[in-house]
Amino acid sequence: MTRNVLSLLTAGLLFIGCAETQTGLSKTQSGALIGGLVGVAAGAATGNHSAKRILIGGAIGAAAGGGIGYYMDKQQEELNKELKGSGVEVQRQGDTINLNMPGGITFDTGKAAIKPNFNPVLDDIANVMIKYPETKIEVQGHTDNVGSDADNLKLSELRAQSVTTALINRGVESTRLSPVGYGESKPIATNDTPAGREANRRVEIKIIPNPAK
Repeated sequence: MTRNVLSLLTAGLLFIGCAETQTGLSKTQSGALIGGLVGVAAGAATGNHSAKRILIGGAIGAAAGGGIGYYMDKQQEELNKELKGSGVEVQRQGDTINLNMPGGITFDTGKAAIKPNFNPVLDDIANVMIKYPETKIEVQGHTDNVGSDADNLKLSELRAQSVTTALINRGVESTRLSPVGYGESKPIATNDTPAGREANRRVEIKIIPNPAK
């Protein structure tokens, strides 16, 4: 029976992935469907394979899965609204929201002090994060490949810490925040052109559902 349950769960997940791509299922809908499938599998795996047990497991799983998706959907909507025209890109990958903040609008070249004109944008980001406390936040610093590896790593760490401190000063709980510097190790564009190097000089904020909440 366990093998049958796993086979059905695998087939269901593949179907949801195709449906999301082809029909435009929302993250909330996908989350509910996935949660439902996991709940069904959990109900069946208890050893009591009554229809009632399996249906209850499916219903509980759907509610949980849909809840995470809905929570992240609403947070993304508010971030899109607040950050429109700011230069910050709001991207979604599964249930993770990624904010890409190019170095050109946040820091002067080679510096870790946040530009004064970027402070209102950080105000907006912090306000949304405070409204949605059930997430973890990873602040990542990145650089281009100009300069030594050691200097770039240090600069990326300092920039990540600057943004983290700014968010804490605006009321975001410090326990939710994790600053990390990657130096030049994770480019998103070529370092062979000025435009590419500018794209790589960035800070990213990853907003992730907190399973401990």
